[in-house]
Amino acid sequence: MTTIKKTVKSSKLFKLNYMKKSIATNVIFIPLCFLWCYPFLWMVSNAFKTPPEMFLKGLRIIPEKPVLYNFVRAWKAARFEQYLLNSVIITCGVVILVLIVASMAGYAFAKQNLAGKKLLLAVLLATMFFPKSVGIIPIYKIINALGLNNTYLGVILAIGGPAHVMAILLFMRYFMSVPKELEESVRIDGGGYLTVFIRIMLPLAKPVFATVGIFNFISAWNDFMVPLIFTLNKPSMRTIGVGLYAFFGEGTADWTGLCAAATIAIIPIITVFLAFQRFFIEGLEGSVKG
Repeated sequence: MTTIKKTVKSSKLFKLNYMKKSIATNVIFIPLCFLWCYPFLWMVSNAFKTPPEMFLKGLRIIPEKPVLYNFVRAWKAARFEQYLLNSVIITCGVVILVLIVASMAGYAFAKQNLAGKKLLLAVLLATMFFPKSVGIIPIYKIINALGLNNTYLGVILAIGGPAHVMAILLFMRYFMSVPKELEESVRIDGGGYLTVFIRIMLPLAKPVFATVGIFNFISAWNDFMVPLIFTLNKPSMRTIGVGLYAFFGEGTADWTGLCAAATIAIIPIITVFLAFQRFFIEGLEGSVKG
């Protein structure tokens, strides 16, 4: 009986200490979480404010008299209908291209006896330390030589063509964790590397596809420099990221319209992330475990 009482008492003390630590953690992190979310909330709030209210009571989150004409003005004045269509086409093309190339490269690095494999990996890793702007001139010359400048395909190749090292590494680590017995079972039936890749690797790698897809969707959707450079002579092909600068005039800026346009621009990103967040987490966990 004495042992049982001690066990119950220690259990109660453990629960009490856990509750105290949990309360202390919440007291510290809830304000930090609010501070982290405040810029986003401020942007959405200003999308529903008039310009005078924004400048006079800019720090206030809840608008006094919410208005919707900022969204109407953003949609029409900034040609967001065309920019949105361009962003969808280019972003989807980039995601598909990166998924195909990165998954095949990741499988090659994970399962094949490549000559100079370590050297290739070292070169890929080295490219991560160079800023994106370093390669923009040779990429532009290649796209221009192919006659693809000011086209959807040109922008897609410019964004999705350069090596996406993190995507390749995620696929490589995941494929390395797949048991060799699964591959051998297909090869016994006469299947080659391509058959193994399509029948075994691709179905198992759905979480990684979601993770890489979300990362590159966000990156391509928010990209500014590449779509601007490769559509200089054709403004009608610009994306939302470039279109946001239509709210900056010479010596002035439409801040409430810009906030409304930015709010519209982030809706697809939030939708995609919420739809695939389960696979996104599974893909990260699987790659780390691998």
